[in-house]
Amino acid sequence: MKKKLFGMIISTVLVAAMMFVLAACGGNKGGDEPAPAGSGANEPASEIAQVQANGKIVIGITDFEPMDFQENGKWVGFDAELSELFAAELGVEAEFVEIDWDNKILELNSGAVDCIWNGMTLTPEVAEAMSCTDTYALNAQVVVMPADIMAEFKDADSMKDLTFAVEAGSAGESVGQEAGFTVNSVQNQAAALMEVAAGTSDACIIDKTMADAMTGEGTSYADLGYAVSLSSEEYVVGFRKGSDLTAKLNEMFTKWKQDGTMAQLSEKYGNAVSIAE
Repeated sequence: MKKKLFGMIISTVLVAAMMFVLAACGGNKGGDEPAPAGSGANEPASEIAQVQANGKIVIGITDFEPMDFQENGKWVGFDAELSELFAAELGVEAEFVEIDWDNKILELNSGAVDCIWNGMTLTPEVAEAMSCTDTYALNAQVVVMPADIMAEFKDADSMKDLTFAVEAGSAGESVGQEAGFTVNSVQNQAAALMEVAAGTSDACIIDKTMADAMTGEGTSYADLGYAVSLSSEEYVVGFRKGSDLTAKLNEMFTKWKQDGTMAQLSEKYGNAVSIAE
């Protein structure tokens, strides 16, 4: 009896073992075969498909008139409107997220945003860290100060004793440091302008685009102005490395330049944006 029972147990164990092996083999079927076409296993992920699946494209921005700024609780501006047009082309919504500009690369690579689109200057750091579009607008870094003292300062050498407010992580900060200026890094360019208006900084270094929109007669800072440019620059939009969104936006930039969309938007925002050829 014991022998018969022992034999039954052994048989049961062997059958179970064989079933396990067969199941394992079945589970691994195709493991060494090429992935089916379109499966994505051997292809880079499509970020266009990802944003379409999410139903939105998340845009990393700062408060930067006339590119992105709030009006009646809504983000508007040259870049904001282009972002919404691009989102519509993709069949999704544009969601704007205000970021710390000094951490823009981290924000992008972490997946917190899908792109950086905020009058971003093309720099070696940006070019290395992101997949950048073609240049769509031109810019310069300018020195903004009270209009009644501008005549005293003709060039960078004459400004060595001044204190400058700059946006942390911005091209303005880099230019100021390279010039050997004393710089005070603040959250954004709007805050840099406020520093000068309040008298807590002698001057600020900001984008010409913003200076044109925000300083001089009829603007929010009528008593401020600029006369000295420290650099010339190009604006690009940045996506993650390998993103297929870059090529798609380049197509749209070409279209918007040809059909006058960009020119019309620049006019809408006071012709402060210089469109690249």
